Amino acid sequence: MTALTDQQRTELEAAAFRRLVAHLREHPEAQNIDLMNLAGFCRNCLAKWYRAAAEEKGIALSDPEVRETIYGMPYDEWKAKYQK
Repeated sequence: MTALTDQQRTELEAAAFRRLVAHLREHPEAQNIDLMNLAGFCRNCLAKWYRAAAEEKGIALSDPEVRETIYGMPYDEWKAKYQK
């Protein structure tokens, strides 16, 4: 296995996270409840993990801010457009 530096690992993890978020934005038909039932996490979980990571770095973000980061739009707007 190739040895990675901490910086390389962080960059790869960040890229994978961004791709996951982009994939979820491209597939709003994948409902949160279905994700939760199948995978044990959903978009809201990702938002909570994002906020927790920010808090570990001393950055205060609100639920609406982190949800918009994950959903690509305000959460209420996403719910109105895509939630069944």
